[in-house]
Amino acid sequence: MTTFDYHQAFSRNIGWVTPEEQEVLNQSRVAIAGMGGVGGVHLLTLTRLGIGKFHIADLDHFEQANFNRQIGANMDTLTREKVTVLGEMAKQINPGLDVQTFESGVDADSIDAFLEGADVYVDGLDFFVLPVRRKVFARCRELGIPAVTAAPLGMGTALLSFLPDSMPFDEYFGLTDQPLLEQYLRFYVGLAPNALHRGYLVMPEKIDLAGGKGPSTMMGCNLCAGVAATETLKLILKRGSVKPAPHSFQFDAYHNKLAHCWRPGGHRHPLQQLILWLGRRQLRKQGADL
Repeated sequence: MTTFDYHQAFSRNIGWVTPEEQEVLNQSRVAIAGMGGVGGVHLLTLTRLGIGKFHIADLDHFEQANFNRQIGANMDTLTREKVTVLGEMAKQINPGLDVQTFESGVDADSIDAFLEGADVYVDGLDFFVLPVRRKVFARCRELGIPAVTAAPLGMGTALLSFLPDSMPFDEYFGLTDQPLLEQYLRFYVGLAPNALHRGYLVMPEKIDLAGGKGPSTMMGCNLCAGVAATETLKLILKRGSVKPAPHSFQFDAYHNKLAHCWRPGGHRHPLQQLILWLGRRQLRKQGADL
């Protein structure tokens, strides 16, 4: 039987990181909330990077509707807890991994335990879980933990980082004291102001903010994991440029385009306000009550 050897398993990382940096990654802890489309592939990508410790949270089970994008979803895992399945998959890569699972997700009672000792928080929550997401990002700021979110948009990804001394999550998106549907709109617009994905959405009616549903692709989720893991590496190793909100980045593989957007004032920026106005008009056409 082959004995697991951490240094051999991740030796091909060396060159892009030094042996000393690889050991820093091994000793680092990343917290990931959500083990679905993006969260699951975040975990496995960071595990292959050599991160040695994780807190992972999810309260959901796998179903067939997850098959198109969730790396842990298959016929053998139907009805199983996502957090359990992904923890097992990560340990198949690194049997020495320190993985603490939160099967009830993240709530007011568990949030501090979930974030305890984390060097970085990586957001893997479903788009429509905004109340929980807001609490996690706010608590990260209070605890001085960098937080990264990478959203799968069409066949691409949008990246935003929130550092303890940068613009807060709620302020960038403008979510405070807003109705939930308005929060969804502001979150959607704020993730990727350039909206590179919009041009090839062949059925716009499938984006149903009011109903809490939207289309997705595995390509988007995989791209999310690449950019989020790279941002995590830079934050942990303290090298490379990290531009937090109000900077945002979007790469769209369908159009082969990269967009960097800077919105001073976040949601208050005039261009952002215009896009939000257009979004509200579209929602009203769809019968939404705004």
